[in-house]
Amino acid sequence: MKEVVYIVDDDASVREGLGDLLRSVGLGVQTFTSSQEFLDSKRADVPGCLILDVRLPGRSGLEFQSMLQNLCIQLPVIFISAHGDVPISVRAMKSGAIEFLTKPLREQELLDAVHAGIDQDRARRHEADLIAELGARYESLTPREREIMKLVIAGSVNKQIAAQAGLSEVTVKVHRGHVMQKMRAKSLVDLVRMADRLGVTVKPAGTK
Repeated sequence: MKEVVYIVDDDASVREGLGDLLRSVGLGVQTFTSSQEFLDSKRADVPGCLILDVRLPGRSGLEFQSMLQNLCIQLPVIFISAHGDVPISVRAMKSGAIEFLTKPLREQELLDAVHAGIDQDRARRHEADLIAELGARYESLTPREREIMKLVIAGSVNKQIAAQAGLSEVTVKVHRGHVMQKMRAKSLVDLVRMADRLGVTVKPAGTK
């Protein structure tokens, strides 16, 4: 399914104009008159971004942006406003918005922001998928293999690991091989990077 741009604006002419523009470049579009209507909708599990009017009736765009973060809805946000309000734009950008555009919108500027947002969301999704896959591999390790993995990435050599774990060096080599195989690591550096992505923390070899 193609990427989707969500538009939340209480102005029907803005929703219609933006929708036509985005569809003309092959993007999927869903429009909403309010933040609650967006929250109540069923959204496709595809890369996308959110075009959000700052001055929505009721819950403001900035309040909605904060709510999205609390709900772990991680769509990149592009704010649009009929007013060049610098303090609001600064707050929006500090809160993680990727762009703040003033109406009347310049088409190419908007399209550039939308494509940047979609690219950002695609990268986030790719990273999340990778972390999930690495997590599944890590879960496939036995408790002993996890212990060995932590010692390996800490920089301990087989002899040190054997002494710390109370195993023979031969047994350590077997466990180490299983770790590399199950994690699909091609090298020690590869394994260390995987551990870092998973947040597996260890003490460097030789520290207490």
